[in-house]
Amino acid sequence: MKTTPLDLRKLKIQPLAARKSLTRADNILVAPEAPLRACPPAVSPLIADCAHKIRAARERGASVMLIYGAHLLRNGAALLLDRMMERGWLTHLATNGAGTIHDWEYAWLGASTESVRENVATGSFGTWAETATNIHRALMAGALDGLGYGRALGRYIAEDGATLPTPEELTRAIVAAPGHPLTAARADLLQAMREQPWPAGRVQVAHRWKQNSILASAWRHQVAMTVHPGIGYDIITNHPVFSGSVIGRAGELDFKLFSGSVADLEGGVVLSVGSAIMGPQVFEKALSCVNNLRLQEGRGVVSGHSLYVVDLQDGGGWDWTQGEPPKTNPAYYLRFCKSYARMGGAMHYAQCDNLTFVQHLFHELQRP
Repeated sequence: MKTTPLDLRKLKIQPLAARKSLTRADNILVAPEAPLRACPPAVSPLIADCAHKIRAARERGASVMLIYGAHLLRNGAALLLDRMMERGWLTHLATNGAGTIHDWEYAWLGASTESVRENVATGSFGTWAETATNIHRALMAGALDGLGYGRALGRYIAEDGATLPTPEELTRAIVAAPGHPLTAARADLLQAMREQPWPAGRVQVAHRWKQNSILASAWRHQVAMTVHPGIGYDIITNHPVFSGSVIGRAGELDFKLFSGSVADLEGGVVLSVGSAIMGPQVFEKALSCVNNLRLQEGRGVVSGHSLYVVDLQDGGGWDWTQGEPPKTNPAYYLRFCKSYARMGGAMHYAQCDNLTFVQHLFHELQRP
């Protein structure tokens, strides 16, 4: 084989200040008290039903999980979700890697997003020094405390940085207990501190727009927050600091935490908002793991849960509560509908703008 792996250590990176950011934090946030956006008439009854199911789930102590794509954050829903977490209406939030990248950039820079077409052509797409550096540092510091991707980065934003041990402390710990569960995490951090280089001690990183961060809100309210990344999916790959072991370890911890919330889903609610791939793919594996363990214990599988899937795509006019469409119907190929419809609960699809759905749901939940 003549193909040679690309050496990412040679990448030329640039400061975020040099990037033309397309959206600004101050322009996107929607206040909880803002006027309601117009909602499709067919979706309003579904939102009312969803609010009813959420209240019932919380009364019985069941999970209410929100799985969301990056556009929900980019559309300005952070304050709405913060209020929903504060009031105990959400028990778990989950997103993909892109959701965390925009989250961190809004919180630190006050701006995010770039032109993919223009920047790929110049080799500058994603090659931003601060984004990859801070997310990796947050995950490496969090791993030493047993935190996965979501909680580690949420803490980093909420607390404006992290405290790193010295290289000598890391080396001593590795030598003293090479079989320790944290040895690999310590070695990853040690390597990064030597190669980047990063100083030991308190690394202060002020996040002046942290009100835009869903991850920081989850950390502050102590609501479970998980991230489900893909290796090579996200711009933090485009940097010499990129570490698949760091991202994989953080994602592993978060899959286990996500599955823990699925274990409490009996009679609960799943909201999948703008997550066409990550949400259904991760959820189906987690539910299978939970059912596997329950059956070993002589218990029944998870049941009585409701799933509400929200996206802009045409649902094909199919009523998913009546089962799957035939393979000759285009609706059959809507993966996010089909996967969730197979998950044992009642699945409802709402063709709706994601911010509109969440805004109306928030107001519906406020009703006495």
